[in-house]
Amino acid sequence: MSRTRTSIHRRVLLAAAISATCALGPAGMASAAAPAQVHTRQASYTVDSAELGQGLYQSAYSARNNVLWVTSSVGFPPVTQSQLLKVDPGTLKVQAAYTPPLKDEATGAREAVYGVAVDDAHNTVWTTNTLDNSLAVYSQRTGRHLASLPGVKHARDVVVDEQRNLAWATGLEDGSVVAFDTRTYQQKRRVTVEGAGPAGLALDQRTGTVYAADLMNSRLIEVSPTSDEPRLIPAGRGSIDVSLSADGRTAYTANQAAGSVSVIDLRAAVVRKEIATGAGSLAVATDVCTGNVFVANRGSGTTTVVDPRNGTVLADLSTGANTDHVVVTRGTAYVLDKAAAGAGAVDSIHRIRATG
Repeated sequence: MSRTRTSIHRRVLLAAAISATCALGPAGMASAAAPAQVHTRQASYTVDSAELGQGLYQSAYSARNNVLWVTSSVGFPPVTQSQLLKVDPGTLKVQAAYTPPLKDEATGAREAVYGVAVDDAHNTVWTTNTLDNSLAVYSQRTGRHLASLPGVKHARDVVVDEQRNLAWATGLEDGSVVAFDTRTYQQKRRVTVEGAGPAGLALDQRTGTVYAADLMNSRLIEVSPTSDEPRLIPAGRGSIDVSLSADGRTAYTANQAAGSVSVIDLRAAVVRKEIATGAGSLAVATDVCTGNVFVANRGSGTTTVVDPRNGTVLADLSTGANTDHVVVTRGTAYVLDKAAAGAGAVDSIHRIRATG
């Protein structure tokens, strides 16, 4: 991997209060027009930023170890430069970097890592190896590669259900949502929806139900432990990622094509609100402390803070060109960008905290 930098740059940003209207169509349906941003009050945030490494993709927080696990993979196949980074959330410094195994000596291609989730119950990290149609498991303690699990075409996202010893992954290419046993690494369940493109994943920890954002059909795929048939729920145009409210009754989807976030009543299976966030909305995460959601907008290079209950935008924060991913823990959001261009360039991590 190229150089990393440990200096942190701090900004205190004040969200502008802008008056606007947001017209939606009938319940459960967004209007054909693009949703409008609605700002109701000013909110200030501290944004700490640090250059981290090349080719950043996703991050996941381990409460057991108080670390962020960040995936990085550079370039196109054959990908020869990929690492799993162990990052201190306080200093934003890389504590350790682990290189995935070599898979082709002739080309130097490695089992490149993209999606990531932690299993604190077993002290492991799960990654999606998208180009290899597989998942991998690493030790959080040593960084050792423990297993590779094939058979998930264009594996995109992964979430871990620690209570039920399951790791769920999406297969974007074949419409599958697949569960593996986190103890034995054996496949436990596979649900396939014809013509679907499942991307982002969210888990209801109380019920064990998982929700996959179906990019191809602008909907959610609900997979319940108690039903063999998936339930299909409308979402926003180009839904690519999903997160849940603390009580599991509401889903929020990042809608890449619409540049918005949808607020979805899961019981009624309808879209209650749609709020514009920014071009190319790519990832969404819920702050369970406040109920607000953070949306990473790749096209606009911003992270939008939304109050989903009122359907209002609290802040638009600059988080680098090609803002790619967001995760929220303990009221703090961590955002990755892919702003780097050219040899030796470095992508950044941004830490967002409310100050008022």
